[in-house]
Amino acid sequence: MQKGFEEDAPVEEAPPVGTAPGMLPAEPPEGAITRLEELLRESQERHLRLAAEFDNFRKRVARERIELADRAQAALVIRLLDVLDDMDRIVASDPGTSVASVLEGMVLVDRKLRKELEAAGLERLDPAGHPFDPAFHEAVAVLVPPTPESDHTVAATFQVGYRFKGSLVRPARVQVYSSGGQH
Repeated sequence: MQKGFEEDAPVEEAPPVGTAPGMLPAEPPEGAITRLEELLRESQERHLRLAAEFDNFRKRVARERIELADRAQAALVIRLLDVLDDMDRIVASDPGTSVASVLEGMVLVDRKLRKELEAAGLERLDPAGHPFDPAFHEAVAVLVPPTPESDHTVAATFQVGYRFKGSLVRPARVQVYSSGGQH
């Protein structure tokens, strides 16, 4: 018997080529390419589906936004129909109606229209007597101030301005007291 060789000792098999002891066998290159191509194809399809879903979502949101704006405008128009009816009655009134009666009707219609617009969020800006603010006022004329305290104050309003729900929609056109740097 030779030294170092025992009959009862377990025989260890050599691991397959391309693997380390205790690891799975390596995938053949053709199989890996096929598997990776399939994973890529699935990822591309998933990406295309997500892109299509997002595009549909974007279009739906845009459509809903337009519909919401249309419904809001329709609600305002409905609120103004009474004002239009009153205007129609004034226009259709008897030509012999006194000017005072027509003027009284116009004042009532004006009041009703302003009330509806204010309820919708419109705010009138008439800054006469207040400090000039270029963020809300457009100076179209300048006057020398009668007192130093009135410098940079709005002397008169030529055209009122408007804010709608806090956003300026038209600045007030005003005349401003300004010493022009003179003291």
